[in-house]
Amino acid sequence: MLNDDTKEHRQKKNGCERTKRQEYRENGVSQECPQKNTKGAEGRTEDSVRGTFNRQYQDRLFKAIFGREEHKDWLLSLYNALNGSSYTDPSDIEINTIEGIIYVTMKNDISFLIDSQLNLYEQQSSYNPNMPLRGLMYFSQLYQKYISKQRKDIYSSALLKIPTPQFIVIYTGSTELDDVKELKLSDSFEVPDTSGRFEWTATVVNISKGHSLKLLEQCPPLRDYAVYVSRIKGNVAAGMTKEDAVNEAMEYSIEHNLLNGYFLEQKMEVLNMSLTEFDQEEYDRNRFNDGKEVGIAIGIAEGERKNALQNARNFIRMGIPLEQIAKGTELPLETVLHLQEEMAVGVCADR
Repeated sequence: MLNDDTKEHRQKKNGCERTKRQEYRENGVSQECPQKNTKGAEGRTEDSVRGTFNRQYQDRLFKAIFGREEHKDWLLSLYNALNGSSYTDPSDIEINTIEGIIYVTMKNDISFLIDSQLNLYEQQSSYNPNMPLRGLMYFSQLYQKYISKQRKDIYSSALLKIPTPQFIVIYTGSTELDDVKELKLSDSFEVPDTSGRFEWTATVVNISKGHSLKLLEQCPPLRDYAVYVSRIKGNVAAGMTKEDAVNEAMEYSIEHNLLNGYFLEQKMEVLNMSLTEFDQEEYDRNRFNDGKEVGIAIGIAEGERKNALQNARNFIRMGIPLEQIAKGTELPLETVLHLQEEMAVGVCADR
């Protein structure tokens, strides 16, 4: 869709290996089974437990759907749809997302290698003309990591070969944009320069309602994600509270088996991410003025805790079991029990 040259890439194996998610379903194995602990980029330990969180940063829904190892088949479907390619083996993808280097709050990016191409996908609900600059900063870190891993010498007299970059922004906002829009780094130059000698481009793909219909048809996982997001936006526009808007979109997604049952399997996690995204967008609007950050990281951490407490209150009102609330919001069960007691007497004070 975006670059006809990618169609010339060599095609991979015809027999697609079953994904871990498919194996879980076929063998009747619970997806809550813990896998071995791994250490992230900062050396912290993360428990790879399906449906639970022990992360310093909270994923957004887009990354949870397309950026996890168990969802490589969905990511491959998205890559094929964007590039007009027909790869069939999800193991061809090497996810190499760097955690916590640019964005200090919720993580919303996915980077991966496939067939000597280095890809960065980012979902945005607000139009941001600075994406080329952000992409340039991110890719510099990715290339540094790649060169170090390959043990290449950047000072060598021989020309180093590096993966070809591609930066895609998946847009779900309300600002009216074409289906595909290119943002160029040169638009930010104080002294205009149209020579192209120093350029970085972000390709914005608009999947808001009524846009990019062919792309969504070619990538069912992206279509289902777009339907869920669009339904929430429509519910809010119709006057629903954010809690009711998210809950109705969740029930619709479960009823229509969107993402092959993912919304049912990970209901609490998706509800938590969805409600937190609402709070985060409001938080960002209060902390940013014309793109300039005015807050500090410690304030962000406090904001995230308040979001978790508010989400827990919302779930209590929905009648969700307290153990599931504690699991989905990463709050201690004792805290959730205390919130329930406070709500019963109308206190609801943050602790």
